[in-house]
Amino acid sequence: MHFTINDRAVEVDCDLRMSLLDLLREELGLPGSKKGCNQGACGACTILVDGERINACLALAVQYQGRSITTIEGLSGADGLHPLQRAFIEHDGFQCGYCTPGQLCSAVAMAGEIARGIPSHVTADLTAETIALDHDELRERMSGNLCRCGAYNGIVDAIAETYAQKSLQEQAA
Repeated sequence: MHFTINDRAVEVDCDLRMSLLDLLREELGLPGSKKGCNQGACGACTILVDGERINACLALAVQYQGRSITTIEGLSGADGLHPLQRAFIEHDGFQCGYCTPGQLCSAVAMAGEIARGIPSHVTADLTAETIALDHDELRERMSGNLCRCGAYNGIVDAIAETYAQKSLQEQAA
């Protein structure tokens, strides 16, 4: 199977029944994405596929051949940490850190969704050209990512600082 993972071409021979999460962790040595519930309920395994978030524990690897996959290991750039990673550090957006990779990938994708005008369950005006990332919007969009330590205040503050105060069009690009 052929993949593009963290901007690198990867070829791997694996069982067609293998989940994308197991491929990343066990076959490719990318342990950042975590196996939490293994049922798609906690978000610890959230990664980006073509810029959109998915639960890697529920995805068969074979379904994602030829697509661009980004894990937490590929989120930072040549100039260091992603701005959201820096904000998580500044706002103590983690305690044990187990959910942090999924939270970060989910928030990056969430910013892209808002920039594309994709409404959520709490979006008040479905015809608005722009969606404000207010308190309710942010919490609704991140509700698929659980933190057992309860670091939600730091997580919300980090995401708000990174995305709500800047143009989401610029951040998603």
